[in-house]
Amino acid sequence: QVQLVESGGGLVQAGGSLRLSCAASGSIFSINAMGWYRQAPGKLRELVVGITNGGRIIYADSVKGRFTISRDNAKNVVYLQMNSLKPEDTAVYYCNAGSTTAQAMGFRPYEYDYWGQGTQVTVSS
Repeated sequence: QVQLVESGGGLVQAGGSLRLSCAASGSIFSINAMGWYRQAPGKLRELVVGITNGGRIIYADSVKGRFTISRDNAKNVVYLQMNSLKPEDTAVYYCNAGSTTAQAMGFRPYEYDYWGQGTQVTVSS
């Protein structure tokens, strides 16, 4: 069992930046696919970006060129650097490790699917 804890959310003005962190309680070295998702009020949760151990990355079109994902397996942390934030980026951001991201990236589902509790990002205009 791996527990994920997101941090780094907050209130920022449009055009600003935030860096989210997803800290895992256990090793993420064996977890190939990890990702960030977001859910805005009244909307479905959507994939923002996914990353594999091999460095393959997929971004939602809406964040390409503005968001960057990285992972540090030694520290068991996945980061999401968000630049040029827009009001439409406002949402609760969740970290995922497992089947949801694996399938989103074209892999077979895993036997596990871990989620963090989410961190709120609010971008004011």
